[in-house]
Formats: sequence, C-alpha cells, structure tokens
Amino acid sequence: MKIASMFNDVFVSLFKRPFTERYPYVVRAAPGRLRGKLLWDESKCDGCKLCVRDCPARAIEVEVVDRAAKKYAYHYRVDRCVYCAQCVVSCTQGALSMSSTLYHLASTDKSTFAEVYRPGGVGACVEEDEEVR
Repeated sequence: MKIASMFNDVFVSLFKRPFTERYPYVVRAAPGRLRGKLLWDESKCDGCKLCVRDCPARAIEVEVVDRAAKKYAYHYRVDRCVYCAQCVVSCTQGALSMSSTLYHLASTDKSTFAEVYRPGGVGACVEEDEEVR
C-alpha cells in the first residue's frame, strides 16, 4: 500500500463524522418482524406441550397447575432462547407470539432471565400497548 493513499484516507476520515450510533441514548425503531421476547396468552393455551417438545434450546416448560380448570404455569428461560420462533409455529392454539417491541433483554442480574407466567395474569408479559387482564 502506498503511503500517500494511506495519508489520504487518514486526512479524509479526520473531517468525517463517526458512523456509529449512540445506542443507549438514541434508540431506532425496530423492524416489524423482529423476534423479541416470547409472549404467552393463557386463555388460548390448552397445555398440549408441543412448544416444549419442539423448542431446540429447551427454553420452555409447561407446568400443570389445575388440570380440571385447564390452568398452566409457563416457564420461559430468556437466556436459553435462540429466538427461532419454532414454538410459535408449533402452537396449534395460537397462544404464543414473539414481541416486536420487547427486545431489550440484556441484564447483569441472572434472575431476570427466568420468567414464570402464572394463571390469572400473575407474571404475565404483555406488549406496551396491551393491558394485563
């Protein structure tokens, strides 16, 4: 590489603005089809456990709370999830979906990665424009 061309690159880059973004301070809108946090709708879930069977990362567990009343607790491990959406495809009842707004999942606390959605909306994860029932 010629030294003159190297100096030219250095000189040009001295007067250009940086290309990087100020991520924590300026957040861009996410694409509409982004696969973020997994959402569970307890009213549609029938406890078939197809999502558990088809999850390649073993990030999902379904616990039977009351079989007669069809109440289930849904255990979701955020740190294991690979966001492939296979569970959403496998769910025949449409109880699972991937959020396009809840995708800021980094944390220094390990306890935030294990979520439990219980019957009655306790611990339920909803999008920003939805309400907990």
